[in-house]
Amino acid sequence: MQLKQLLVQVPYTCVKGTDTEEIEHLIYDSRKVEQGDVFVCLTGAVVDGHDFIPDVIKKGAKAIIVEKEVDVTADVTVIRVENTRYALACMSAEYFGRPYEKMTTIGITGTKGKTTTSYMIQKILEKAGKKVGVIGTIGVVIGEEHYKTANTTPESYDIQYYFHKMVEAGCEYAVMEVSSQGLKFNRVAGFQFDYGIFTNLTPDHIGPAEHDSLEDYIHCKSLLFNRCKKGIFNGDDPHMKDMLIGHTCEVETFGFKENDDYRSSDMQLLSAPGFLGVSFNVSGKMNGEVKVNIPGRFSVYNALSALATCHNLGISEEAILDGLREIRVRGRVEIVPYSDDFTVLVDYAHNAMSTESLLTTLREYNPKRLITLFGAGGNRDKHRRYDMGEISGKMADLSILTSDNPRFEEVEDIIEDIKIGVARSHGKYISIPDRREAIHYALDHGQKGDIIALLGKGHEDYIEIKGVRYHFNEVEEIERYKKEKENQNS
Repeated sequence: MQLKQLLVQVPYTCVKGTDTEEIEHLIYDSRKVEQGDVFVCLTGAVVDGHDFIPDVIKKGAKAIIVEKEVDVTADVTVIRVENTRYALACMSAEYFGRPYEKMTTIGITGTKGKTTTSYMIQKILEKAGKKVGVIGTIGVVIGEEHYKTANTTPESYDIQYYFHKMVEAGCEYAVMEVSSQGLKFNRVAGFQFDYGIFTNLTPDHIGPAEHDSLEDYIHCKSLLFNRCKKGIFNGDDPHMKDMLIGHTCEVETFGFKENDDYRSSDMQLLSAPGFLGVSFNVSGKMNGEVKVNIPGRFSVYNALSALATCHNLGISEEAILDGLREIRVRGRVEIVPYSDDFTVLVDYAHNAMSTESLLTTLREYNPKRLITLFGAGGNRDKHRRYDMGEISGKMADLSILTSDNPRFEEVEDIIEDIKIGVARSHGKYISIPDRREAIHYALDHGQKGDIIALLGKGHEDYIEIKGVRYHFNEVEEIERYKKEKENQNS
């Protein structure tokens, strides 16, 4: 492919050489450069790709894409653009043959609910016999293939690569979580989503490493809606108006209000031994009774967003209702069958806000006791530990304090910090540093009517200790312990 074919979407200046160079590969990681490649210099918070120009030239790069003035004497083409991250996104789209044009693309943004909504949509579409690819927090899923990713929204090159893999696998739909960082750094530039979904917005990710202010966070989220054809919005969220600033898409809403296109009413909490869920009636552009296999009011909003999207896609109401009734999302309020007497669930809640939201939801089911099991990540802000401890102390009948990812700290030291928060609320707690032992304790002491919530790990399948990740999956551990107990009693 000629260099200028890759740059067809990008305003650029050819500073040196020629844009008719034949290019072997598009590369943004200097370690992967080979003879004949084009290297895109990305500027990051820690590493600046421009610093590696001498290295990539030695390796045989034929062209480099820059956003700064550079002094290159070697026989190599230099292309200057305003923003190399934007350029990479557009060039990646061309490099992989615009795979997004061969599928229906759905992007989901919001503070909470992105993962659950994406898997609800996947479940519904699969119920309708469709093949779907998913990109998000849990990784990339293409049929039976699963790929781990470093970010909720991967780098633009990787997105287009996975889109390409989806097309090769016969996927008709691509569903992805679109983070504020992904929008801020142009990871989803270079193409337009067919549908964009806004779940909700609360203050989060504010700080020097992410967003300087709430206004910046809101603005970045809103960018999705001038990059999609149709926007489906949570009409009850107070920030919906902010999301509409600068939008270029058609607009539909979901929520509990009369003027929403997809309206919920008559919400009821459903519970049975080892089961928590919710039901509601939907009216407006679709009418019927909906049952969801995930508890809480927030599940109604997630279900409405998935329902509205799939209804727009022309999916049958039968497939929509069946998909929502059967949905189970790994590590997101995931009920794990263990006992007919009490309910056990695994969730990714790992800060005060998500913990309070989850425990508020679980309290609505009137458990005999609400028991939490959690730790806190090492080498992270200690205030998160204090706040999680305080919230659990206030809202749970018993907090079981244990390890999470201690990293380069001692588990016992982290637990002592959590205890400071628990002490503010005078809550009851027990400390069991080994997470496996803590889970066994919780399961052994569960009583009829209890809800036991294992927090913090969710979909993660490891515990990180002193730079090493050891395999540990909570669902697997619960299932293994259940079999062990059954064998002992048989």
